[in-house]
Amino acid sequence: MSKGILLVDDAAFMRMMIKDILTKNGYEVVGEAENGLKAIEKYKELRPALTMMDITMPELDGIQAVKEIKKFDPNANIIMCSAMGQQTMVIEAIQSGAKDFIVKPFQADRVLEAVKKVIG
Repeated sequence: MSKGILLVDDAAFMRMMIKDILTKNGYEVVGEAENGLKAIEKYKELRPALTMMDITMPELDGIQAVKEIKKFDPNANIIMCSAMGQQTMVIEAIQSGAKDFIVKPFQADRVLEAVKKVIG
């Protein structure tokens, strides 16, 4: 298990925003993926301490990706990211094994609070 964080979002600027918040606060981003399928591949390759995953993405959405990652590694730490108004999806994500969720647009302190809560 690495110490790093895997960022999964189909929007490159969202990944860049989160990466900026995390690296400025001493966290290491070890990988990025732009959809659920790539997220699963990257997770298996990198075994990150934490995965931050968008819900709505092409090819495979975040919820399906969480289910697949949890099958591969039941101890995976995953925080979901969603836009406002996706409450039902957030609930499904938590039921699928996500540890927390963050609402977009991101607030740096909320991102850090969620990361600290999940991986310290």
